[in-house]
Amino acid sequence: MRLDQILFSQGFGTRRLCAGLIAHGEVRVAGQVVDDPGAEFDTEGLCFDVGGQAWPYAEKALVMLNKPAGYECSQKPKHHPSVLSLLPAPLRERGVQPIGRLDEDTTGLLLLTDDGALIHRLTSPKHHVPKVYEARCKHPLTPAMAEQLLAGVELKEPEGKYQRPPETTRAEGAEIVDGTLLRLTLLEGKYHQVKRMVAAVGNRVEALHRSRLGALALPADLVPGQWRWVDRALVLGG
Repeated sequence: MRLDQILFSQGFGTRRLCAGLIAHGEVRVAGQVVDDPGAEFDTEGLCFDVGGQAWPYAEKALVMLNKPAGYECSQKPKHHPSVLSLLPAPLRERGVQPIGRLDEDTTGLLLLTDDGALIHRLTSPKHHVPKVYEARCKHPLTPAMAEQLLAGVELKEPEGKYQRPPETTRAEGAEIVDGTLLRLTLLEGKYHQVKRMVAAVGNRVEALHRSRLGALALPADLVPGQWRWVDRALVLGG
């Protein structure tokens, strides 16, 4: 593929802008400046450098973000900055979007991609992709609460929402880590699900963090606000 087409496909701007970056010596391949926009390269395993920033070629982008509190998982946020503002411009330009949503005050593992098929694979209820959350609760947790969560609880609609009949949902796993810390594994992704489930057993979530999605765990060295490329196989577990 032509180098200007490669940059264009990776979100570095219009074809004209990409050609200009190359012609002005801003692009390196294998450590060498390439100033010919028409130079052709095999994209398999290709890594290049634009303006000093290393970049791997990816037909479909997939990155993980350690989401900090105070950011909305939306392209058009209403009250807080978008999580997309934490990513570099090329990823935003190529249209990555969050796979599922975390509330503004929820922290932890968030995946973003421009792969529509993968978004469907990881968010469709029929695929039962596990999500693991750590919920710090207001009141001490009891074995009875964990048993209720595993057996199933009724979720009522939040106040102010259109009132539909309560729905029953259950946790795949419910572990009391310490007196007020609950590790909850869910196979669904309903609105405010963890908070509503904990409320249904008579407690309240004070802080919420997602540590795992599918086969992928949030790395300990990825600090809040940082992002990293992800291999699709690490998420799907194969």
